[in-house]
Amino acid sequence: MKNIIPKNFLWGGAIAANQCEGAYLDDGKGLSPVDILPGGPKIRREALADVRKTMETDYGYYPSHISIDFFHRFKEDIALFKEMGFKCLRTSICWARVFPNGDDLEPNEEGLKFYDALIDELIKNNIEPVITINHFDTPLELTKKYGGWKNKKLIEFYTKYCEVLFKRYKGKVKYWMTFNEINMILHIPSFGGGLVFEEGENRKQVMYQGAHHQLVASAIATKIGHEIDSENKIGCMLAAGTVYPNTCNPRDILAAQDANRENYFFIDVQSRGEYPSYSKRMLKELGVSIEITEDEKKLLKENTVDYIGFSYYSSRLRSADPEVMKNIKSGNAFATIANPYLKESEWGWTIDPVGLRITMNELYDRYEKPLFIVENGLGAIDKVEEDGTINDDYRIDYLRQHIEQMKEGIKDGVDLIGYTPWGCIDLVSAGTGQMSKRYGFIYVDKDDNGEGTLKRFKKKSFDWYKNVIATNGDNL
Repeated sequence: MKNIIPKNFLWGGAIAANQCEGAYLDDGKGLSPVDILPGGPKIRREALADVRKTMETDYGYYPSHISIDFFHRFKEDIALFKEMGFKCLRTSICWARVFPNGDDLEPNEEGLKFYDALIDELIKNNIEPVITINHFDTPLELTKKYGGWKNKKLIEFYTKYCEVLFKRYKGKVKYWMTFNEINMILHIPSFGGGLVFEEGENRKQVMYQGAHHQLVASAIATKIGHEIDSENKIGCMLAAGTVYPNTCNPRDILAAQDANRENYFFIDVQSRGEYPSYSKRMLKELGVSIEITEDEKKLLKENTVDYIGFSYYSSRLRSADPEVMKNIKSGNAFATIANPYLKESEWGWTIDPVGLRITMNELYDRYEKPLFIVENGLGAIDKVEEDGTINDDYRIDYLRQHIEQMKEGIKDGVDLIGYTPWGCIDLVSAGTGQMSKRYGFIYVDKDDNGEGTLKRFKKKSFDWYKNVIATNGDNL
């Protein structure tokens, strides 16, 4: 049978500056939110919950300060990506490397030189750069000085940053995403929006107003990006994963619909250009009143995105029954009831390959714009055998099943640009600060305490994925 995957399909991998670069103060870089976060699931969650306290606490060890030292080793890593046959690499630019305080009058030339070298190295190796402009990486000084994205001034600072990038990398970078997982501002507001809350403040009001400022900034960035280079493809990015009703009780179905709308809300604006009809009631019941001008409405309407980028790790379950919802548990940043039909990862994330196909179809039916799976993967503990091999068959099984369902989605008629599994090289987990929660095809010798040589080793999945790319997904 003829391969269903297009010939120009962008196979690759995904990483983020704040989880891999290290070199946290090199060449004039300012502090990013991740630079004040400790390692370890419990303490990390506490630190994310109270940024003011975190800024005043000395945790001793900060995983991001060295991370996997991609800043100094990117050529070595890109050579490995080329060996796997990557057509693209999704990565991000650290805003605080370019504007250390976020509101600087001029960009930091030394910081830009690093991205010059990184992008040129990718192009030299025939790897298309896919760049996220802000991947949970709003400069920490903007939180200290302005309270993060709750302040409208951040629109100006962000668009200035975008303009520098679009001009600098014109003709070199074609695929951009304005904000990583924009809906995460509701779930991890300190990471997603650099937000701090005052006592007695309506947190929902702050989060949705901050999200509105990001949506306006994204629309302006899309406008500028298209004006500077008409070849630019500018996308949004959603933390996706369909929410299923727990039963066929109509109330459960409504509860699941509400949960899905809460996520689609952001992409509805970025893709359709206006706040959706359901948002009026939703926001009113949350006690939220978004301040929006006529000029902003016009900007949103006239500057919609070219494609929908999304991460997919798991599906979720929702019930209208308060007793059932008492069993809700955290999985990733989203809480869910356990699904009895599905297995879970070592970190309690539901594994649902068919859910990827469902999510693809829902997004494509809703927006009719090209999709790009920019994150998907399995965080697991890998064991290095005495002979140095790493037999990660569980990761191969996970990715194989998801790629099979991805192909089914393409057969369904979904226009899909590419597939970039998350953490193609081991990096620091955003949610837990751990190295032991590994996603990569490439093992990095570093532990949760920061010990290790940082040497790179190929896992079994390295050669498997290399073959997947070489056969354009035919041989799984």
